Amino acid sequence: MERVISRVRKFRDHSKIQQIDMYMRGALYACPWLFIVIEGLALLGLAAGPDRRGLGLGAALLVVAIVQATAGVGLLRRALDRYLGRETVLRARLVLSFVLLAVALCLLALIATRGSKELAQSVSTMLMGLAMTPLGALCLIVRKRVYWGLCAAGSLVALVPFAVAGLPVPTLVGMVFGGLFLTGWVLLIARVSGWMLSIMLEVDAAREVQARLAVAEERLRFSRDMHDVLGRNLAAIALKSELAVQLARRGSEAAVDQMAEAQRIAQESQRELREVVRGYREADLHTELAGARGILTAAGIECRIDARAADDLSPAVQSTLAWVVREATTNVLRHSDAGRCALRLRWAEGRAVLTVENDGVRAAATRGGGSGLAGLRERLAVLGGTLAYEHGGNGTFLLTARVPVDSGTGAGSAPPDHDAVALVPERTDA
Repeated sequence: MERVISRVRKFRDHSKIQQIDMYMRGALYACPWLFIVIEGLALLGLAAGPDRRGLGLGAALLVVAIVQATAGVGLLRRALDRYLGRETVLRARLVLSFVLLAVALCLLALIATRGSKELAQSVSTMLMGLAMTPLGALCLIVRKRVYWGLCAAGSLVALVPFAVAGLPVPTLVGMVFGGLFLTGWVLLIARVSGWMLSIMLEVDAAREVQARLAVAEERLRFSRDMHDVLGRNLAAIALKSELAVQLARRGSEAAVDQMAEAQRIAQESQRELREVVRGYREADLHTELAGARGILTAAGIECRIDARAADDLSPAVQSTLAWVVREATTNVLRHSDAGRCALRLRWAEGRAVLTVENDGVRAAATRGGGSGLAGLRERLAVLGGTLAYEHGGNGTFLLTARVPVDSGTGAGSAPPDHDAVALVPERTDA
């Protein structure tokens, strides 16, 4: 029991895309076993009955099916990896799987002639589980046209042992159509599984690229502003200083004027640089909320925002809460596989309360608060505010920032306390 609990915890520690990959692969691996278990129970029922003709052949077929399903796990895993663009070798396993399928067809033909009618009907269903492994791997590594051509030819070849066994022509024709149905069913199960996995991987890669582009765009903006402010002024200072050196060597009093001009330009550059840095470090709440909605939506995260109380806050409080929104959005992108995120700003007991809640928190991200949250706590402390966070039982994370509404200059009077409508209902899912 402890091992099961440990594996469940390890499963939850994986990202969502990894969990989906494990779930779809596990379902594909388990399909052949489903038919084996059903028909194995049917064989036990027939063994307990009076008519036991062909039960030895049925038991042999069951053994072949178990070997096929066991070896098929590795074959299907490698076939999926090949479909997803990963280099892998599966030729020997594929040949072995088709050999086992051929042996199973021969046993089934013998059962159809030597066994009872009930046994033949029972073990024929096992053929779906036996064929799923080789056909599923084949449809993942070849094109669909090639797959259909090979399966059409294979359906005719598969009739040979049944024709030799003396089955009537109508039965053989019915088996051809049954074989084509089987190949289409396997194509639907295996190919769609690989196709959905490839789409999920592409979406996950696009999400990571989107986050990197957002960071790169901000770096380019800051570097461009720094170049525009300092590039011309530094060139002017260098030119003025060089001219002052030459004039000083000649003993000209104009060197003093050039040095004074260089000093003036340096002081002006300092002022402009402070303005650039101040503009970069001071955040606007409305801008940050709009940016959070845009980048989270682009990353495939459902974002819901209720910030109607933002207009009544003082500029200092808005700027501080904007930093909370920026840091919280960054944490959602970097430390979770969130599917939804809710930002809510309200008044409560004379304080502005900003809550940011998201799901999909990774286990590794739950250890420690991080330097980003420590920096936010320091910013809020300047205005008498507080920062708290808690982890929910379903992989949720709730960040709560509280700031007195009269903090900073120009604070307006607080409206009556009210709660906005809850954005995210209580989660009952695991």
